[in-house]
Amino acid sequence: MEPHLPAPHLWVAGTTPIAGALVALGAASGWRVTLFDPVADTDAFPAAEAVLGDRDLHLREFDAPPYVVVATQGVWDEEAVLAALRRDVAYVGLVASPTRAAVVRQWLRDETGLAEERIAALRAPAGLDLGAETAEDVAISILGELVQVRRGRATFVAAPGPATLAGRDTAGAQGVPRPLVDDIVLVDPVCGMTVERRDARHLAEYGGVVYAFCQMGCRTRFIHDPAAFVAAVSSAASSAASSAPAASSPASVSSGLAAPEPTSPEA
Repeated sequence: MEPHLPAPHLWVAGTTPIAGALVALGAASGWRVTLFDPVADTDAFPAAEAVLGDRDLHLREFDAPPYVVVATQGVWDEEAVLAALRRDVAYVGLVASPTRAAVVRQWLRDETGLAEERIAALRAPAGLDLGAETAEDVAISILGELVQVRRGRATFVAAPGPATLAGRDTAGAQGVPRPLVDDIVLVDPVCGMTVERRDARHLAEYGGVVYAFCQMGCRTRFIHDPAAFVAAVSSAASSAASSAPAASSPASVSSGLAAPEPTSPEA
């Protein structure tokens, strides 16, 4: 008699084409799929059991360790990977180039305090080497790797033991904070780019002010020396104000008519 195994849980972070392909093909392959992204449209992922916000990646409860694939492709890679590695999950994979994967690993080492063996469990780039080109190809390569892990055929360690979960933060209060505020400075103080309010995911607070960043790299540079970046922004603003032309007084505004000749006092 064949044992009946419950359907495995697949958590996908992101709204990219690869994320969409993973949701559709994963569900068709018998996985119970949940998608996480703060701007996801539920109607765009009909095969998903649930479509949740990014903070739910920290908080979502599960009855069996899920398999997590981060397919945000540069938008909030670091936050999603960190949240997954802090959970007791069966697998964490990142859709990324080898260069981008190295950047994320180095960020985890420098900024999070995660154990090295836990970082080593990150599969990046995720998926089997099938020569994938399309989003569907990549999704199939990742699902194939998940089958290997689930069946105990993987040649790598996907989920080290509990000792590697030291510092686990199920509330999402450490690591990468997400201040819940309405007033945010939406001009990145590092690169000067304006961030759309609905897309403000990389946040940091300094001096009682919350700043938004276009990417994690800018946020990381800021938190290493926030005073310097804030001072530079203030200096630039002051220079711009001082170089602006002074408002003309009413008497100095030309009307386009010749001014009357002054009259001499009568003798």
